[in-house]
Formats: sequence, C-alpha cells, structure tokens
Amino acid sequence: MRWLARWLWRALLLALAALAAIQLWYFGRIAYWKYENPDDTAFMRQEAIRMQRKNPRATLRHQWVPYERISPQLKRAVITAEDARFTEHEGVDWDAVQKAYEENLRRGRAAKGGSTISQQLAKNLFLSSEKSYLRKGQELLLTLMIEMLWDKRRILEVYLNVVEWGEGIFGAEAAARYYYGVPAATLGAEQAARLAVYLPNPKRYGRLRAGPYLDARTGVILRYMFAAQIP
Repeated sequence: MRWLARWLWRALLLALAALAAIQLWYFGRIAYWKYENPDDTAFMRQEAIRMQRKNPRATLRHQWVPYERISPQLKRAVITAEDARFTEHEGVDWDAVQKAYEENLRRGRAAKGGSTISQQLAKNLFLSSEKSYLRKGQELLLTLMIEMLWDKRRILEVYLNVVEWGEGIFGAEAAARYYYGVPAATLGAEQAARLAVYLPNPKRYGRLRAGPYLDARTGVILRYMFAAQIP
C-alpha cells in the first residue's frame, strides 16, 4: 500500500508539473504575440487540414493588416454583434454568461454561449471547437492571460486578423476582399454590419450571404453600432 501511495503521489506531481509547463508555454506565446503577429492559429491549422483532405491544393485566404488599416466601421460592428461590453469587462462578461444560461435553460438546449471577444480569441489561437468543461476551463485561463498581457486594442487587432469569416477565409482583409472586392480599410457601415453577422456561423452564413434572418440582424447591428466604444 505504501508503494502504491508513493507511486500515486509521484504521478500526481508529474501531472501537475506537466500542466504547469503547458500553462507556461501558453503564457510565453501570448507574451511574444503582444509585439509579434501570429502566423496562424489552432483553428487555421485545423481548417487547412480539413480542406486539404478534400483537395490537397486547397489553401486558406488570410492576410494580416495592422489595426489602422481596418475600418472603424468593422470594429464597431463586430463589437456590437459579438461583445457589446468589450471595453468594459476584463475578459469575461458575467452578465452575458448569466443571460446566456437563462436563455439556454428556457430553451432546454445550448442556444447561446455568452463568450466575449477575448474568450473567442483564446479559443481560436490555441484550442479546438470541441465542447467540454476541460476545454472551457483552459479557455478561461488563456483569456485571463491575454487580458493580463495585452491591451484591448491589441486584443481586437489580433481577433479581427484571425477570426474565421467563411470557408477557408480568415481575417478582416481576406473577408473584405472575398465578399466585397475592397480592402478592410474601406469597408462601409452596411458592409461591416453584414460581415459581423456572419461570425457566429461563418461557413453557413458566408455561403448564404442574405436571407430574412441575416438581413434583419444586419439592420439591428447598423442601428446600434455607432454607439459602440472601440479601443
């Protein structure tokens, strides 16, 4: 029994050391990306693999642009659509989480998530789309690291450059050129609102582009986006 207890204790210590090493690696990457732009993300790599299984020559559409070359209209539209209190919270919007929980409870299914832009970014950079309590816990830790090391401007800059906007389309520049044939810097209010509508389900909505729900949701974002605070 003593041998078993010692073995279990050592196994626990090794597991904790491995967990700490993983968190330190994440922390180091986030610290590095405060000043350097990530070449890709976990989501991009997963999507590239998926696309290349169907077509070995398939490539992602992605082009990094600095914060100043992204339309303020798109920044306002995305904040309005995805995280209205982005500049106020510290990574997690607990009011939104509570509302999402109540809505899911009312519907009897997971209809809303309540994730902030910071949480979505943490997931996109490092994790998968798998849904589990373990992944959600890791997402929360990563979100806290990002909020600790980056300011809101950097968070929004990286998010807008790496978020998925359609089949193999990542980042504002690629989305603006694919859907409208213009650079991200020149997107108008209606174009920006429409792109923001695609974000919850970019493959489906990017393929549809229009319809009763998308049109109505675009109108709502247009109505409120000019009040959005951007960093």
